[in-house]
Amino acid sequence: QVQLVESGGGLAQTGDSLRLSCAASGRTFSHYTMAWFRQAPGKEREFVAGITWSGGRTYYADSVKGRFTISRDNAKNTVYLQMNSLKPEDTAVYYCAAREDALIWTMQREYAYWGQGTQVTVSS
Repeated sequence: QVQLVESGGGLAQTGDSLRLSCAASGRTFSHYTMAWFRQAPGKEREFVAGITWSGGRTYYADSVKGRFTISRDNAKNTVYLQMNSLKPEDTAVYYCAAREDALIWTMQREYAYWGQGTQVTVSS
């Protein structure tokens, strides 16, 4: 079992930056591929970014590529999402997810462990 707790959400204006954190506890964090998903009101949850267990490979949704950066610190059992140049369409609840695997998957059903989510609201 892995427990995930997100933090760092809040209110921002267009062009601002926020950094989300996801603290993991339980089993060996470094064995897990980690990902961020988001869900806007009335929409399905969508993949945002993923990072392999070593941090050596990352993958991003086209909508955030070049603006968001995912990283991890295995010594701190934490994964981060640095969000720059925020847009109103980035408004959503952001979820951290974990999968015991070496690959990055973009489908939410592939992830067994989820955090409770943190709200990000970007105003124009």
